Amino acid sequence: PRSLRVGLIAAGIGMAVGIALGFTAGFMGGWIDSVIRTISDSVITIPSLAVLIVISAYVRQVSVENMGLLLALFAWPGPTRLIRAQVLSMREHGYVQMARLSGASTFDIMFKEMMPNLLPYLAASLTGNVSGAILAATGLEVLGLGPTRIPTLGMTIFYAIRAAAIIRGMWWWWGVPIAALIVIFSGLFLMTIGLDEIANPRLRGARPQ
Repeated sequence: PRSLRVGLIAAGIGMAVGIALGFTAGFMGGWIDSVIRTISDSVITIPSLAVLIVISAYVRQVSVENMGLLLALFAWPGPTRLIRAQVLSMREHGYVQMARLSGASTFDIMFKEMMPNLLPYLAASLTGNVSGAILAATGLEVLGLGPTRIPTLGMTIFYAIRAAAIIRGMWWWWGVPIAALIVIFSGLFLMTIGLDEIANPRLRGARPQ
């Protein structure tokens, strides 16, 4: 559905920015790390939903792509912090030190030595970001701030509320999109848990059976 497309656009852009900034901060360190960390921490403290509501209200044409770009503004700090923390830990590992001693370039160390070990973390972060972006997009659409000419799950619920479908007993108008959202969120949640367990095997024994 288009709601999932919005989430993928926002999470994909946020992940790309997060990879670039996280690697730069974790690998370079020093004042560069301090600047990136300060900016990402500052963005996290901003009430993103309120800002998105204001921006959406002034955007003339809200398309699926525009909605994804708006949500991407707040989708990058999480991946940035995650990747930075992992890179800070990995750069002291023996295989990274050996790569440095062998004369490998910074690019090769980042993407040939570190990146394969980061993939499970990146995948878990991506699915979590997709879920969060879909939730934010749906919230904006239910408020009537989504793409009016494009049928999305959130806009369907908005029109159902505006037409008093709940009072009139037209349950399928709002029930079907809500059920679809539940299925999407449940699938992404289970996928995130599975990827977390791949990245952190110790979590397998810690989760209740």
